[in-house]
Amino acid sequence: MPLDRESWLYRTGRRLALTAAVLMGVGLACAPLQNRVWGEVKSFQPEMNLRDLEDALGQGVIIGLLGGFRTLVADFVYLRASYYWEKSDRPNTEALLALTTSIDPRPLYFWLNAARIISYDIPVWRVRERGDFEDVPQAYKDHIYQEQVDRAMGLLDRAQSFHPDNMQIPLEKARIYYDKVKDYENAAKYYHQVTQMPDAPYYAARIYANALDNLGRSREAYEFLRELYPTLPPSEEVPQASREVVLERIREFENDLDMPLIERFPPQSIELAAPDPVNLTPFSTTGEGTSASED
Repeated sequence: MPLDRESWLYRTGRRLALTAAVLMGVGLACAPLQNRVWGEVKSFQPEMNLRDLEDALGQGVIIGLLGGFRTLVADFVYLRASYYWEKSDRPNTEALLALTTSIDPRPLYFWLNAARIISYDIPVWRVRERGDFEDVPQAYKDHIYQEQVDRAMGLLDRAQSFHPDNMQIPLEKARIYYDKVKDYENAAKYYHQVTQMPDAPYYAARIYANALDNLGRSREAYEFLRELYPTLPPSEEVPQASREVVLERIREFENDLDMPLIERFPPQSIELAAPDPVNLTPFSTTGEGTSASED
């Protein structure tokens, strides 16, 4: 019995046939590009620069060839990078992460996760290439850590050209500087930048004060927290604000700086209402996020 051209079954079958034809055409069209890409990847050396692949292929060429399918292809390349990441394969991981962001620079996730892998994971792999982790000289470790952090920062600088007003990029820079290489000068710079941006996480201000303190700028950190405290919402309304933690840190600074009572921050209602000293979570271990400075 012939199918009714207006029936659901006929229309569905026609769409499936058209979709299959389109996918087959895309596969045939992308085959030369795929062969070229994997040829470039196989030729990489461990010390490759993140820009090598883009320079070799040209971002405009890649995007022009892929057209509307670049998101799909970028996802595929990222999955391949994840495969090599699981094997601790440094050259291929780094190469494919660079290729992913070259194919489709729009998803911020690609940039941020690539920066984390480059700054946190790959340094460990490189140190282990030298021998047992505990036996490798600390000076060599520090050199590798700094080298990889510099690469991650270069990647994030490029990300910023595509996402100029996104708070996540300076926040990621601040985290990496603070946690990986203890570069408190740059960490303070970027955490402060984050605190001036809309939707900044509350913990950024607290870690900014910590970074200042680590730089020996305790008075500056104290003044910053003193101005910050009145702007914070009550913790029962917004727990992430950690208002009590900020107040506790203010008191710690006053004691460390041996400030006269007349210069200290006035007693707050929560202090006056408490019959006993409040047992507060340590300032340096309170916050949001996943990095060591925030957990």
